[in-house]
Amino acid sequence: MNTPIDAHALPSDTTGRWRKLALMVTMLATLGAGGCSSLRGAHSSVVTTPSSPPTATAGSTAASASGGRSLATIGNQLQSGHYAEGEKALRHYLEQHPGDRAARAMLRQLTADPRQLLGERWRAHVVQPGDSYSTLAERYLGDANQFLILARYNGSTDPSRLRVGETLHMPLSADAAAAVPADAVLPTAIVRASESPATAARRLQEESVSLLGQGHRQQALARLDQALTLDPGLKPAGTGAAALRKQLLDSYHERAIVLYRDQQLDQAIALWDRILAIAPDYEPAIVYRTRARELKLRLKQY
Repeated sequence: MNTPIDAHALPSDTTGRWRKLALMVTMLATLGAGGCSSLRGAHSSVVTTPSSPPTATAGSTAASASGGRSLATIGNQLQSGHYAEGEKALRHYLEQHPGDRAARAMLRQLTADPRQLLGERWRAHVVQPGDSYSTLAERYLGDANQFLILARYNGSTDPSRLRVGETLHMPLSADAAAAVPADAVLPTAIVRASESPATAARRLQEESVSLLGQGHRQQALARLDQALTLDPGLKPAGTGAAALRKQLLDSYHERAIVLYRDQQLDQAIALWDRILAIAPDYEPAIVYRTRARELKLRLKQY
């Protein structure tokens, strides 16, 4: 028969940990109950991040069953910047599973010359809350799984770490240039000498609508993101711009919810702040930012 735990009988530090855990569980349960539709959207749009292991293949499953390292385990090792150890483990894995394409692709990212593979030309990108090398690889290279070569392109020794405000180099190889317009660069570089930031923002918004009409949704969202970085108060011009803006704000919100669930409260709050700077009446951001702030405050009390 199980005896109930008396929290008052526990040491004070243990009681604090139990209360903190209970508080986190309660807040997350509240989030799940109050935002099921938003969370469904978040899960459908989130790409693989450096904190998520590569998708397991038949080979990786076999490796785990045989007592060897799985491809997911090796991927986690590389994501933490342990390149030499990861390469050794990856080569050993490939000796056992020579036909594993995912493993071979990972080894190529790890050993190829990043400049030779991705090209010397690049555009600047300022890291925003919620960015990761995998989300940036998805945006600029069209494949989230290219996060490792992109991290090495930027001289990163730990792909799992990015600092908000840090400037990265996004390659302009032939493939990348075809996927992303050449002038989709750092907002300050977008502004032409003859135009103000507000004028540049309006121009970029028009270009985003044009890109969407051509079927380039991701590029359209990236272009609008740049426009709103220059001028958060920019008004949508037409139904196309308004619809695209809603998609962009919804994507911010979905990313913020995922950050909240991962207990990265500061980053989640920063994303909701960004949404409300653009659309002060965006109700989901108001509600969830309040919850995140309350949770952050309560956690500090324990």
